[in-house]
Amino acid sequence: MKSRDIAIAGILLATGAIVRYISLVIPGPIVSNLVIAFYCLAIILVVPTFGEAVGIGVVAGILCALISHSVFPPANLISEPVGAAVCLLAYTVLRGRIGIAPGAATLVATLASGTTFILIAILGIAPMILTKYASIGVFAMTTIPIVVITAAVNAVIAQALYVPASRALTRGRER
Repeated sequence: MKSRDIAIAGILLATGAIVRYISLVIPGPIVSNLVIAFYCLAIILVVPTFGEAVGIGVVAGILCALISHSVFPPANLISEPVGAAVCLLAYTVLRGRIGIAPGAATLVATLASGTTFILIAILGIAPMILTKYASIGVFAMTTIPIVVITAAVNAVIAQALYVPASRALTRGRER
């Protein structure tokens, strides 16, 4: 990965971390994760190798685990690399085929990350979940809508930011 690409990914991850920190005022078992929108945008703009995309996901996972009040923050260490890998794969398949490839790839990546997070949380801390929720099903019914809404919001953010970000990067290459 070129140093310029690393800087782009770093800036977008930092932006996502700031937005995530601000979102901590919203209570809940899991919080909407707008970091995903920003790491997806980084992946879409840079189009890294698979290993580099997973690396971006690892960094995002660390940031999300550190800046979290969700039921099981360490789950981010797995869910974000999964989301990053899915984003790269989805974008690679969709780009050039549909105009909303950035938004669609981000939507799928967020759903993959969120679903992975919920499954890891259930597997990792089911007894604790059962002290706060009547059943694992109730926990899932509480968290799945958060993932779906977050996926839609992240898709809109990534799609909206893609055009100006790609234009800015194109101008930077011309100099």
